[in-house]
Amino acid sequence: MEKIRYLILENGMVFPGTAFGAEQIETIGEVVFTTAMTGYCETLTDPSYFGQIIVQAFPLMGNYGVIPADFESGKIYAKGYVVSDWCVHPSNFRQEGTLDAFLKAQGIPGIAGVDTRMLIQAIRGEGTMNGKISDTPKVDAAIGAYAVRNAVASVSVTQKNWIHPEGKWKVALLDFGCKENIIRELIKRDCCVLRLPAQTTAEAVLAECPDGIFLSNGPGDPAENTQIIAEIKKLMETQVPMFGICLGHQLMALANGFATEKMKFGHRGANQPAKHLESGRIYITSQNHGYGVVNESVAADIAQPLFLNVNDGTNEGLCYRRANAFSVQFHPEGCGGPQDTAFLFDWFVERMEEMHRA
Repeated sequence: MEKIRYLILENGMVFPGTAFGAEQIETIGEVVFTTAMTGYCETLTDPSYFGQIIVQAFPLMGNYGVIPADFESGKIYAKGYVVSDWCVHPSNFRQEGTLDAFLKAQGIPGIAGVDTRMLIQAIRGEGTMNGKISDTPKVDAAIGAYAVRNAVASVSVTQKNWIHPEGKWKVALLDFGCKENIIRELIKRDCCVLRLPAQTTAEAVLAECPDGIFLSNGPGDPAENTQIIAEIKKLMETQVPMFGICLGHQLMALANGFATEKMKFGHRGANQPAKHLESGRIYITSQNHGYGVVNESVAADIAQPLFLNVNDGTNEGLCYRRANAFSVQFHPEGCGGPQDTAFLFDWFVERMEEMHRA
């Protein structure tokens, strides 16, 4: 017999559905939606969703099962999962289990049968809200009081480790919640990746004599990471090539005195158009962020915009004039989503090659 479960928003709206995933667990989180049609394995295991309840805009989830080889991390960092319909009997030659079983094993409650169209319209209208997944439709003050805190420290590695040590280019990767496919893309380009904890000092990074420095994606409000921002500022005073993605893009901007702000409902999905300003070409990109760099705060003598979002004009990338650095708001590694901008990793390698020749 199906069990009734509820999603309660902080504005008092209640969305009934049926329970799947972990049982008898209540959870509060920031309710966000993604428009991606595929890639739910990658979405669920993306550390950038730390502290959030994920709503899938596409109706059917779980139809190709759970595929651990596609995971972006070793666990689910989200607080809950909301879908219109979940597939009880998936079919795929790579699958190693069902969505329901995966959520149960991870202790994550899910709710299906929700009117996700109405729910997403509410979020788009009022902005991102907190919510609670519960077996009782009770609104309480704890929902509105919730905030995503200590995000980066909760998802970063705690010890440094080497990946593909035989690689040609030594890349020091500061892990703020790094997706595994970023590392895969670097390895494809013969990079030896030194994965470092988020709080690693600039001195410790430079002591490894890296050919390049990579700032990863991650969750939470970028402006809260004051110590990390201070260390990035020191790193940008060198001429070591640097590349930042998503949170790394925002932290690099803050290190240069620019501003970030929380967006009304963010960009999450695999169909965000980003215009490369130099060529005028538009790329379809995968994105997952609730904060953005404020265009008006970017000082023209320090950096120039690299990409802009075609839909709303928000900043999608910066190229720095005084440092050997660039960054993008979207995910060029793109799993699961378009990989049209994977050439940005080639740009990063080319900068390391140029430094080596010099």
